[in-house]
Amino acid sequence: MTLKHYLKQQLQAQDPSLYRQRRTHANPQQIEQTLNGQPLINFCSNDYLGLANNSTVKQALQQGVESYGVGAGAAHLISGHQQPHHALEKMLAQVCKREQALLFSTGYMANIGVLSALLQRGDAVFMDKLNHASLIDAVQLSPAKRQRYRHGDMQQLEEQLARSDAKHKLIVSDGVFSMDGDMADIAVLQQLAKRYDAWLMIDDAHGFGVLGSEGQGSIAAQGLPSDSVDIYMATLGKALGTFGAFVAGDNALIDWLVQRARSYIYTTASPAALAKATQVSLDLMQHSDKRARLADNIAYFRAQVPTSWQLLPSDSAIQALIVKDSQKALDLSAALYQRGFWVTAIRPPTVPQHTARLRITLSAAHKKKQIKHLIETIQQLLG
Repeated sequence: MTLKHYLKQQLQAQDPSLYRQRRTHANPQQIEQTLNGQPLINFCSNDYLGLANNSTVKQALQQGVESYGVGAGAAHLISGHQQPHHALEKMLAQVCKREQALLFSTGYMANIGVLSALLQRGDAVFMDKLNHASLIDAVQLSPAKRQRYRHGDMQQLEEQLARSDAKHKLIVSDGVFSMDGDMADIAVLQQLAKRYDAWLMIDDAHGFGVLGSEGQGSIAAQGLPSDSVDIYMATLGKALGTFGAFVAGDNALIDWLVQRARSYIYTTASPAALAKATQVSLDLMQHSDKRARLADNIAYFRAQVPTSWQLLPSDSAIQALIVKDSQKALDLSAALYQRGFWVTAIRPPTVPQHTARLRITLSAAHKKKQIKHLIETIQQLLG
């Protein structure tokens, strides 16, 4: 059987309600979109602060291209590490109140790089069952023994830690869970890590830039000192509106990753112009009213939602409306599209079986009348 024939056969056998398709648009990332001539209000972007098309950030990117060109031309350890990269790392470390930060091209690469650099045969990693796919894949690619605990079940995690005789133990969790929108209990995770001599890593892709008094993320939002977590990873392409990721920690951690993280060592550095733009995004994140406007929109949304909705508990920008059936989720998403709203249906295997949902994401750029109209439209469709 040829590869082409095999793949066609497998695709035809796939459940149609789980088939994935892309939608292509020609606009910047913004709230008001036009897709195939259809005007839409975007409620499925991770551009939480509305910075992806911000004029000040765009100007910084343009100036960065003029000064540093389009591409870095080499890996960081060859000749690709330019002054804007270094300045951004210092700025990120300062924001996160850690000794150092290290830039990665994507969050996926950061997670794979960290776990592959730290874990060896004989080690064990303990992870929440709802962790992001990049963490799941990073663990599967590592030689360590994997143990998964039920979502948020600290008792089961403690039982697993107590039974483990691994040489090194690493607890890994999302800070804000990407499909549910709830937060990990980092204080308890830190206590368990200390009690059982384990390391703790938090992937805060959806918390950094949004939560905390200055957008420092989930750790600060829970009133914890930054060093409560050994390894802090966050991305730059969500709340900050640019691209890439970073890992923050102490000097020893970052030095070790520079020596051993293959997804850092063996890839071309991201453009220095992006690092210049991200510095401006960081400043806007800290010193503008965008986070306050987002928090206000989140509170407004949850206050307006009918009690009959199966809306998962979340104080983050991610609001998940459970509809259970995958086809129903697709039908709702399509009906909303016809009515001028872009809301994505999330289905297995991205989420567990029978938990298909509409994943509604809020932004500082949304107007309250847009949020209210969305709620009213969904309620009409639900009957």
